[in-house]
Formats: sequence, structure tokens, C-alpha cells
Amino acid sequence: MRPIIRKAVFPVAGLGTRFLPATKAMPKELLPIIDKPLIQYAVEEAIEAGITELVFVTGRTKRAIEDHFDAIPDLERDLRKKGKDDIADMIHNIVPSHVNCIFIRQSQALGLGHAVLCAEPIIRNEPFAVLLADDVVRAKVKPTQALVSAYQKKPGTYLSVMQVDRQNTPKYGMIKPGQSPGEVAGLVEKPQPDQSPSLQASIGRYVLEPDIFDLLRTQAPGAGGEIQLADAIDRQAREGRVHAVPLSGLRYDCGSKFGYLEAIVDFALEHEDYGSDFRRLVMNRVQSIAAE
Repeated sequence: MRPIIRKAVFPVAGLGTRFLPATKAMPKELLPIIDKPLIQYAVEEAIEAGITELVFVTGRTKRAIEDHFDAIPDLERDLRKKGKDDIADMIHNIVPSHVNCIFIRQSQALGLGHAVLCAEPIIRNEPFAVLLADDVVRAKVKPTQALVSAYQKKPGTYLSVMQVDRQNTPKYGMIKPGQSPGEVAGLVEKPQPDQSPSLQASIGRYVLEPDIFDLLRTQAPGAGGEIQLADAIDRQAREGRVHAVPLSGLRYDCGSKFGYLEAIVDFALEHEDYGSDFRRLVMNRVQSIAAE
């Protein structure tokens, strides 16, 4: 019987320099899409996929993330006194009672691969998921669920992949397709457009087996002088152990300002309370600009 994936790693130690000055004192992962922070979307996705152990790899400026997922009895009590039980319930249930949050400090920002390696004492000898909060996905079947389901059918390393424009290949780990559908022969981190092996990009969702830690321990620095997870996965791919699962749904790159704005607009347009008013606002603004 194959092991069930119950643990997920959230690398959240990055400095978020693209969003300065907003991220000078606030973690990028807590930037909200309307009223819910980016990291919470990733956490909810993991929980929907059956994850019960959430491992956050943080840095020295990220204490607010731990606070966000901690209980705040005084706030809940105050809300209930004011008759705001629905809001109190929402805050109380950010992390269900059967789910555990574990926080590990990454003392140096040495890359995504190093951040994943920091989680080894908690993951130990189990397969696990990795979710990057920058990627917010709207889909009927979220990518983590799709990866977990694929792993249960056949063990291995699984990547969520999507098609990108050629000029955007320097932003991603790019797939070198194998001979059969879904097979990954290699993974190249941030290649120039004329050097990319395909237009299939690996986004921030992975299912990994614990032997990835042995590879990361011996992985030489790659792009940007950092320990790259993509380089370790590339070594696995050469052994025929890596598979791609196409992304289903819409993915927003909230690590970029434009992608973040796009997410806010789309989520606002479909917001239960404000969607209709926001849609009218946007249409009025567009008509006003067109009339100028």
C-alpha cells in the first residue's frame, strides 16, 4: 500500500522585495486578495487535498504568518459579545482542529531547494507536497489534489505544469518532455527563451518523495547562486522518475504586481457581496476613459 500524503511544506522565508515598501514590515504572503491573504489560499488548497501537517519554512521577519494561523481567543470572544458569530467562526476555523501547523526557521535565504531541505526533520521518510503562496489557483480540482491523486496511482515526483509564452521562460523551471505523455526528461531553471526545451513551465506545486533531501544536500548552487529545487528534480528526471500533471483552471502569479492586481480584479468581480457593484464600477471607469 502506497503511503498517503499528509504533509505539505510552505516556503515563506523570501523577502518579497518586488512589493516594497508594503513588505518592509509585513510578509508578502499576508498580502490580501480582498480579505484573505495569499498564504491562506495555499493552506486551504492543501487541506482540501487531505493534508493534515502544515510545515512553514519561515525567516526572521515572518512571525506574523505564525500569528495569522494561531488562535486568538480574546478576539473571538469580543466578536461573539458583539453578535458577530459568523466572523468569529470564520477566524476560529482558519485552520481546522485536525490540522497541525509547524514552523521552522530558514536562517539564511539560500534558495527554494534549501528551504525545502530545512523541512526534512519534520517530513522525515514520507512523501510530501510543496506549495508556493505566490501561485493562487482557481479550479474545480486544485493542483495539489491532482498531484496527490496522481501519486496514489503511481509513486514518483509530480509537477504541476502550464503552457507559457516563450518570452516568459526566464521566470520558470521549464520542462524537457519525455518520450511518453506526462513524462519529464529534464527540468531547466529559468532558461532564456531561445534555450528553453519547451513552453511547459513548472509552477509552484509539487509532490516529492523523501529522497529529494539527499539530492538537495549535495546540490551545487544554480541560478542566482542559490540551491534550486529544479536542479535536484532535474537529476531525478534523468532517471525517469518525474511526471507532469497539466494545470486545470486559472493560475495567478501573485509574486508579480500585475498578477496580483489581476487576481484582485477577478476575485472582486465574483465576490458574493461586492461582485455586482464592482463590475458596475469597472464598466463605468472603462466607459469614462474611452470617452476622454
